[in-house]
Amino acid sequence: MLEVLALYLLVGAIAGILAGLMGIGGGLVIVPMLVFCLELQNISQDLVMHLALGTSMASIMFTSVSSFMAHHRRGAVNWIVVRRIVIGIFTGTFLGTYVAAALSTGFLKVFFVIFLYYVCYQMLAGKKPKPSRQMPGRVGMFGAGNVIGLVSSLVGIGGGTLSVPFMVWHNIPMHQAIGTSAAIGFPIAVSGTIGYIVNGWGNASLPPYSLGYVSLTALVSIAAMSVLTAPLGVRLAHSLPVDRLKKIFAVILFLVGTKMLISLW
Repeated sequence: MLEVLALYLLVGAIAGILAGLMGIGGGLVIVPMLVFCLELQNISQDLVMHLALGTSMASIMFTSVSSFMAHHRRGAVNWIVVRRIVIGIFTGTFLGTYVAAALSTGFLKVFFVIFLYYVCYQMLAGKKPKPSRQMPGRVGMFGAGNVIGLVSSLVGIGGGTLSVPFMVWHNIPMHQAIGTSAAIGFPIAVSGTIGYIVNGWGNASLPPYSLGYVSLTALVSIAAMSVLTAPLGVRLAHSLPVDRLKKIFAVILFLVGTKMLISLW
């Protein structure tokens, strides 16, 4: 048990740095590492991915707050974008938890890997947006929020892998896109956590100290460390050049996706 707790603390430390550095909430690392930790505890394979996704969402509530507050102090959060997209984020994320609850662990793993490789390609392709491209209106932002929230709930992330490229594509500066994505991660995490608790409520096969599909043991350990390390990630984000940030982001996605792909066999 001590080894598992140590792993949870390590996951939290890495997640906090990534949350501040990339505005991604750390879910890209939390989910696969939680799958590994849960499998060490001999948790039923039918529940592993759902517990990993739900716990990841719950932990992002803490990493996102620590991250976006640090970005806000540097003036790197576009609150207009946050206000326009938040309603779509809430509805899309909550509905996505119901979809995830109905899917098998194997399918969710495959979806997660395909998603990571797609985003990795998009970031490495380095396509430039038209200088005239602007953020969409309220209807467009509501639709974008639903898509970001839905996909985020299916892969247990704070939405940064979609919201950062989305904002950069609409000519939001990279550092501001990262800070704003960190802020968007909070409503995604709140809505997703509620959904996974509701969908897992009353499942007799869940391990001890679980609240629906949220492992409280893992949550406390990850949250404690991630809150401490998120400000470090923010400092790194504001000291590195944009091109290097994009490359780091893409490499992280590729490595995590490859690890998950190997685990399928």
